[in-house]
Amino acid sequence: MLEIKQEDLTTSLLRRFVPSHRFVPIQVATINRSYSLQAPLNSDSIKVLNWNIAKKNYEKNWTKDFTEIINQHHPDIIFLQEVRMDTRVEQAIGLAEMSWSFAPNFMDTHHNTYFGLLTAAKTTSINSQALLTQHYEPFLRTPKVSLITEYFISGLPEKLLAVNSHLINFVDLNKFKTQLHELEYVLSKHRGPIIFSGDFNTWNSARAMLLSSVIARLGLTTVSFSASDSRNIKRFLLSPPLDHIFYRGLNQTKRNTKVLDHISSSDHKPLITEFSC
Repeated sequence: MLEIKQEDLTTSLLRRFVPSHRFVPIQVATINRSYSLQAPLNSDSIKVLNWNIAKKNYEKNWTKDFTEIINQHHPDIIFLQEVRMDTRVEQAIGLAEMSWSFAPNFMDTHHNTYFGLLTAAKTTSINSQALLTQHYEPFLRTPKVSLITEYFISGLPEKLLAVNSHLINFVDLNKFKTQLHELEYVLSKHRGPIIFSGDFNTWNSARAMLLSSVIARLGLTTVSFSASDSRNIKRFLLSPPLDHIFYRGLNQTKRNTKVLDHISSSDHKPLITEFSC
């Protein structure tokens, strides 16, 4: 019997409906904006938000939810995946008093918008770097991207490495492994504290095991949520969770760690946690 791979079938179907010229991979490294009055991150409290916003950041419901999260939880670092950004890039929504870096992986030429990852912080990053995958997803025939930023923390000689990732989907396991190993190489070179956060698309046990192996080799710890909160993290049916926050060289404050289940403007729930040094 002829075996049809999921990747081949998806590509064939989508070519009928998605014009090949509409979604264009781009090589823009990062787009950065700095807020002038800033100090290093506070070593006593670094609050983190991770959220795949499903390209909803131009919708009123999302703006309302995001404003609520900012006002109630006051995150110091924000990791967003699937962010839509007008190519004029005048101001990211709700981030007027934060510095941010945006790493696009493709452009929608019909709407003149970028899509990609955004990392924002209450301090300006020392540097930023985009890491595009070697392979393309079949849906839009575009790569995935990771965004690597570094920050000063008060009282510490080492810099904080913050890695915002969206791992490749709808491809075979070897392509997923390739992206993970590229990220592992970058993370392994850093000697200070690390936050590794994002949507890892670990929707089956094979992908989850590969990720766990990389996390173990790097000496990272998984942010732990309560059992009830953990059940609200995005999954496919009975799969492992897709969204994760990993860390090293920091202490997790469990009382401020939660999944915001009441937020509904994206099909992913925001993850909140807090660290100290």
